[in-house]
Amino acid sequence: MNWITNYVRPRINSIFSRREVPENLWTKCSECGTMLFHREIRENLNVCTSCGHHMPISPRDRFHTLFDGGIFREVAVPEPLADPLHFRDQKKYPDRMRAAQKTTGEKEAMLVAEGEIGRTPIVAAGQDFSFMGGSMGMYVGNAIIAAAERAVARGCPLILFSAAGGARMQEGILSLMQMPRTTVAVQMLKEANLPYIVVLTHPTTGGVTASYAMLGDVQIAEPNALICFAGPRVIEQTIREKLPEGFQRAEYLLEHGMLDRVTRRKDLRDELITICRMLMGQPPAVHGDLPAPADAVPEPKPEPAKPPKAADEHAAKE
Repeated sequence: MNWITNYVRPRINSIFSRREVPENLWTKCSECGTMLFHREIRENLNVCTSCGHHMPISPRDRFHTLFDGGIFREVAVPEPLADPLHFRDQKKYPDRMRAAQKTTGEKEAMLVAEGEIGRTPIVAAGQDFSFMGGSMGMYVGNAIIAAAERAVARGCPLILFSAAGGARMQEGILSLMQMPRTTVAVQMLKEANLPYIVVLTHPTTGGVTASYAMLGDVQIAEPNALICFAGPRVIEQTIREKLPEGFQRAEYLLEHGMLDRVTRRKDLRDELITICRMLMGQPPAVHGDLPAPADAVPEPKPEPAKPPKAADEHAAKE
């Protein structure tokens, strides 16, 4: 009875019981509504395989596909004061920070790393929109300055991926002070004659657009990215007019001369390699290496013919 109770019955229940399905197996495209399997969307760099819509991607995931072999080293960023203004709305600012850190697994809204792309050394900085809307606070300002200083020290380009809703309101005027601070950091790169390339992703708005995000030597955007200072709804409610179709989107800005390129995410790495090597005066990248030639194995030399022993022995006997 104990054997049936302890083994057989639980075994039967486990076979016929309903299995729970993880919630993160499928992702719905916000543009066309297609349900996408998580492996499919990850292999396609968070781009919808049905309509080509570019969904958000975290800086860490982006860097894994950007750097050679997915290998990079994080650059240390000085820590600012945790809550300088003791700001509180519905929640305390430190509580919001802890919630964002738990959700994203990141320390803050920007990640700075160094490594190589196409054997070209670079420093990269990426904003994470899922971390409090990628808002620009003191940490983001420190991160951009640290990235610029590291690029100058290594003598390599700085590539910045922007994705932000603007300045962080919880830090008030201290967040707005990051606009001139980051502008000075960009000027450091220009004085060192080093390329500063900006990749604008959806969305890039507010004070970020009014500072470091529009100061690049080359301005690249992902398709259909919203790039603006004030959003289209704010403008429409202010001027009480309907805006043109696609206003403030990447293709519209490219057509009106505010961008240099609009590049799909899967083509972005090759384009960045080409631009970096061209601006640094380096030859085109090598896309593949031929295997080293195998060492030629010397052919064995034939041994000299030996005289027949039988004839010599017969002659000696006679």
